[in-house]
Amino acid sequence: MLVTSATTEIVDFIASANPNRILEFKASEQTKQRVFQLIDKSKKLRLNEAEQAELDHYFLLEHLLRLAKIKAFQLLQV
Repeated sequence: MLVTSATTEIVDFIASANPNRILEFKASEQTKQRVFQLIDKSKKLRLNEAEQAELDHYFLLEHLLRLAKIKAFQLLQV
């Protein structure tokens, strides 16, 4: 994913709201199971368009959350 200034602004906003909560956040078991199901299925079969879009969306959210956690960590180090 290309990190643009808009991405940076959003990540900074999310991270600065409550850095400790951002660092503590973990996806629910239900969400984790769904992502693992999609990944597992994608290794065996081709995902349909809706499933692929759902998996891509999860990957995008995971990437943004990782960026927010990095920023939150940096904010707490100051």
